[in-house]
Amino acid sequence: MRLFLATLLAITSVQAQAQGDPAKAFDAATAATRKPGTTVRIDLIGDSTQTNNAGYGRGFCANFTPQVDCLNMARGGASTGTYRAMGLWDRALATKPDYMVIQFGHNDLVTKDHTDRQVPLPQYIENLKRFVAEARAANITPVLVTPLTRRYFGPDGKIHSDLTEYSDAMRGVAKETNTPLIELQDESIAYLDKVGEAAGNKLAITKKDNDGKTIFDKTHLDWAGSYVFGRIVAVDLGHAVPKLHQYVLPTAAMLPPQGIKAMKIIEGGPVRIVLIGDSTTAPGGGWGPGFCAVLTKNVTCIDEALNGRSSKSFIDEGAWTKSLADHGDYYLMQFGHNDQKDDPKRHTDPETTYAENLRKFIRESRAIGAVPVVLSPLARRTFKDGKPYNPDLQLYANAARRVAAEENVTYIDLLSLSTSVLSKLTQAQADEFDAVNHADAKAENAGKPAPALDRTHLNDKGKAVFGRIVADNLVRTQVELGPDVIGQPASQITTEPSQAAPTDGH
Repeated sequence: MRLFLATLLAITSVQAQAQGDPAKAFDAATAATRKPGTTVRIDLIGDSTQTNNAGYGRGFCANFTPQVDCLNMARGGASTGTYRAMGLWDRALATKPDYMVIQFGHNDLVTKDHTDRQVPLPQYIENLKRFVAEARAANITPVLVTPLTRRYFGPDGKIHSDLTEYSDAMRGVAKETNTPLIELQDESIAYLDKVGEAAGNKLAITKKDNDGKTIFDKTHLDWAGSYVFGRIVAVDLGHAVPKLHQYVLPTAAMLPPQGIKAMKIIEGGPVRIVLIGDSTTAPGGGWGPGFCAVLTKNVTCIDEALNGRSSKSFIDEGAWTKSLADHGDYYLMQFGHNDQKDDPKRHTDPETTYAENLRKFIRESRAIGAVPVVLSPLARRTFKDGKPYNPDLQLYANAARRVAAEENVTYIDLLSLSTSVLSKLTQAQADEFDAVNHADAKAENAGKPAPALDRTHLNDKGKAVFGRIVADNLVRTQVELGPDVIGQPASQITTEPSQAAPTDGH
């Protein structure tokens, strides 16, 4: 059973944490609409080293005046090949920016792994040329950026970049196509050579090594790193395109309060995480205890989830007001199982009242300075034709995803993640997670014999598996929490692929 459990944990284990930003809502009909009062739009086009959560995107955008509408269209794990294949390039064109700041290379780099996203140099060059040509055809000015260096310090205390060839190729394309160029590869190397490895590590997020220990990620950036390299790119853009110089702040932008708070957390400061939801999150039969168990002592983990509650009754009975009084730094919210019930005290419609309640949780948690995180419902372990079957819960998952995208908050699709785990099992194996004599099951079956198998709630094995899944996926976007999740040794991890979104490696 130990090996079996480790295999399931590995299915959704995350070793390279950086994913990028929470998924944003995209509507082609409104994509070109600009923020009121802005006069120029700049899009970031690239991989996770440009994103807000793990790259220099937030620091870049912060260094422009309010006249600039700065859109981050970068995606973690993308290369010049996959960015187009995933439809992201078409989406970027649909936003109709005036300028595109284009930086790829980290995932194009061909390694011994030979993954699908890797692009040999000749094709990398052709892909860049095509981006440039198509941007210009759409009356957009492209600006190329040589890749941000990885923080590979050698024994001499200097950076030894693995991206030299791809940087040279980017320079060649810029020269051949007469495209403005930002020399981020050379500038980031020069900056890091000057400050040294210890100071460079203070700009990094973290990941886990083969022993499950927390180490510095040599590719991605924390808030401080984003503001250092984002400032460099913004200033360089003003030089590369003189028309934009007037929009660059004369002095470097300072970290906002949320950035200062995130830096304190990643540096080991205390943090409070509050869980709200129904019985599938609550201590008695939910994933909450398993989640709290894999957090370090820096974290105060408060499970306020309650049996039998829906998003409506959780509010109506005062449980949400009580949860806000915990003054959490993060609020993880998962409802749906009881929202679908006919009981008028609990029922919500997924597209209206359920969505409105989620927005209330998001709005009011933000009002106290907390970070909201939306989860879709945990899958029930009832199989049909050999697979878990939850069409009713899928309606609430769809609504949760939409709300999270529109509100730009982290979304953990626990329904899909848990379904993926269960789909690899037989019904008998899935039943090894079943709770016994759970109070909520008894209440729902009042006056009738309790079901022999409770395929909604979790025993201790289930709590451990699904709690770990939530924790590992949380830090993919809330990267500052990486050091606060206890890692697993590589010996417990199989070669099965993660069911979460692709990451940038190294």
